[in-house]
Amino acid sequence: MSNLAEEKKDLSQEELEKESCEEVNDNPEAKAECEDKEPSEGDKKDKKKNKGDKKVEELKEKIKDLEDKNIRQIAEFQNFRNRTEKEKSQMFDMGAKNVIEKILPVVDNFERGLASLSEEEKTSSFADGMNKIYKQLMTELDNLGVKAIDAKGKEFNPDLHNAVMQVESDEFESGIVAEELQKGYTYHDTVVRHSMVSVVS
Repeated sequence: MSNLAEEKKDLSQEELEKESCEEVNDNPEAKAECEDKEPSEGDKKDKKKNKGDKKVEELKEKIKDLEDKNIRQIAEFQNFRNRTEKEKSQMFDMGAKNVIEKILPVVDNFERGLASLSEEEKTSSFADGMNKIYKQLMTELDNLGVKAIDAKGKEFNPDLHNAVMQVESDEFESGIVAEELQKGYTYHDTVVRHSMVSVVS
């Protein structure tokens, strides 16, 4: 708007000067002065060029601002997507961990049931079916990333083991897990259930 007003002002000034020059045609000195005031073709071209250069600079600035905004928006979107993926992964792991915690007592009962069978019962088709189901269950848990914690004969580790009693032992040194009372499990290196153990005093 200001550029338009300036252009109108320039035009009106030029028209006034032109009219005053037309009025002094009889005076040779004034006429010569007016002729000097009239812009040459070169001046007109320079003026147009300067205006064009200014517009080009303004457009370049606008383009630069838009590019900066675009880069910032892309970065923000990427951060949002990464954050969302991380949250989704954490929620999935949390849900999987809850399901695994509920399945582990079933695994314990399978193991107790199979351990309580007599030698004669172990050869029965019923025991064979139970054993196959147990193995299938453990294979699927293993595929999910569920691993049993190795406890017996290992050094007591409070991050993995839950000591419920201390015992004397000729077989193991002090601080070593003597017996595993309940098997512990990890899910992708995170403890789902600590091993319940007795430790050599």
